[in-house]
Amino acid sequence: MIEFRNVSRTVTSGAGPLTILHPTSFSIPEGRVVAITGPSGSGKSTMLGLMSGLDAPTTGSILLDGVDITTLGEEALARLRGERVGIVFQFFHLLPSLTAYENVLVPMEIAGVRDAGARARQLLAEVGLAERGHHYPSQLSGGEQQRVAIARAIANDPPILLADEPTGNLDTATGRHIIDLLVTLRKARGRTLVLVTHDPELAAMADEIFVMRDGRIVERREKAA
Repeated sequence: MIEFRNVSRTVTSGAGPLTILHPTSFSIPEGRVVAITGPSGSGKSTMLGLMSGLDAPTTGSILLDGVDITTLGEEALARLRGERVGIVFQFFHLLPSLTAYENVLVPMEIAGVRDAGARARQLLAEVGLAERGHHYPSQLSGGEQQRVAIARAIANDPPILLADEPTGNLDTATGRHIIDLLVTLRKARGRTLVLVTHDPELAAMADEIFVMRDGRIVERREKAA
């Protein structure tokens, strides 16, 4: 479960304090898919950054499976992320000096996963890149890089998967493949999946949609039965 308790984030700008997220409370049950939508600058990516612990809130508490991540130090937070949270970024964030195989392997080596090499190859096959493991990111298309990023995000089998505009830099056909892949992985593994997206097709796969505007959740829509 993901739980926000009166969470806000304010930063300092040239004009003074700027509230990116106003005090917000909600919970996302285990195994649920939530899409966060809204115009640019509405606070969507900030909310995902707070969920992952990459950003710290100004007020409130954030709980992941009962653990208040706002009380953790950097080392404990990094360990929790490595074990419990997979993150897919819009711009892939692959390590350019490592092959696709090595990019997927690294988080498992850090976590001390047994048979990490075999699992990395299996995950690349699962995302349709069994023959591309020896290629570097610069030798892969945008869609292929995003598939590597998804394989890396699920390498340690985290119960929570966060995706920030996973189709945002892809053409329509490639974006469709990424949507299908996320749907398949979610069904197969039963993860909690939170998506930030402008893509209505991607949002449509969610159980619930949070609509954001000006740093607030202004609407919550359940998927029609």
